[in-house]
Amino acid sequence: MKTILYSLALFLIAVGGRAQNDKPLKLAVAGVSHGHLHEVIIRMDRGDFQVVGVAEQNPELLKNTVLHQKLDESVFFSDLEQMLDVTKPEVVVAYGNIYDHLNVVEACAPRGIHVMVEKPLAVSVDHAEKMARLARKYNIMVLTNYETSWYASNQEAYKMIKQQNKIGAITRMEVYDGHQGPFEIGCGKEFTDWLTDPKLNGGGAVIDFGCYGANLATWLLDGQKPLSVYAVLQHQKPEKYPKVDDDATIIVQYPTATVQIMASWNWPMNRKDMHIYGSKGYIYQDNATAMRIYENKKESKYIAPKLQAPYNDSFYYLKAVVRKQIEVKPTDLAALENNLMVVRILNAAIQSSRTGKAVKW
Repeated sequence: MKTILYSLALFLIAVGGRAQNDKPLKLAVAGVSHGHLHEVIIRMDRGDFQVVGVAEQNPELLKNTVLHQKLDESVFFSDLEQMLDVTKPEVVVAYGNIYDHLNVVEACAPRGIHVMVEKPLAVSVDHAEKMARLARKYNIMVLTNYETSWYASNQEAYKMIKQQNKIGAITRMEVYDGHQGPFEIGCGKEFTDWLTDPKLNGGGAVIDFGCYGANLATWLLDGQKPLSVYAVLQHQKPEKYPKVDDDATIIVQYPTATVQIMASWNWPMNRKDMHIYGSKGYIYQDNATAMRIYENKKESKYIAPKLQAPYNDSFYYLKAVVRKQIEVKPTDLAALENNLMVVRILNAAIQSSRTGKAVKW
């Protein structure tokens, strides 16, 4: 009888756990000025999460956000801490300026609320380290969301390199990210007001797009610390972007590999592509799905297979992490440790550009 009761108890616990995991994730939004806020809006009807609160201190932005079209007026707050105490979310997603990421973590961490910020993690090493200390002290997850984390071609490249050894050890990476410029592509004023502010964004293109390459390199090179960082930041359009750089070239030297990150608001097209060279071949990740693989002295085209949930979408991933269905490894693209390294690389790049010298690690 005891055995039967014990088995029944285990079954009920398992069923209860599944039921809890099937419930929508209770999610709150901190800030509405980020141009990527549409990522929340287009997913709100899926059912995997429920927006229980929205906080924005700017009254005009709070009044005019399109979230009003989807949500009851009772969930909108001008004060972040009040919103957290009233709505009690499981996780907060930050869609304000990068400088405010620290403020969001400072509010959420003592309340045991997990946080996902839009890339990059922070405007400075000081902010990033404060966020990390809070996350560890209060045992919360602080994740960073990049569009490229959900590219099937990036995940396939990782598998080909790490599991299949198709190109040998990585010797060089060239990462290209950017577009024609935030003004040129029509980003909203609420977004560009802080995106082009050196305090609120931490820099210009070097921050906005340099973070992608630093993130991918840290992931593909297993979290290695660079030996040095050298960078040239330019103002190719000072009449449009007088306060921040609009073009960045960053060279990150590792013990066995060189990574060149080319981040710009001056590309003639949108791009997020990458060339990875190994000791016996290369992988060109041309876009989110298309790849070219060179092995055995032959190049072939390849379309990466579709990713499966929860690894194909930032919010599926977020729910799985918060509900402890998957584990975040330190080198993972969204991981706190990876993104601490990203901020250190970007800050070293800015320092190098000012002195004209490489920053030694």
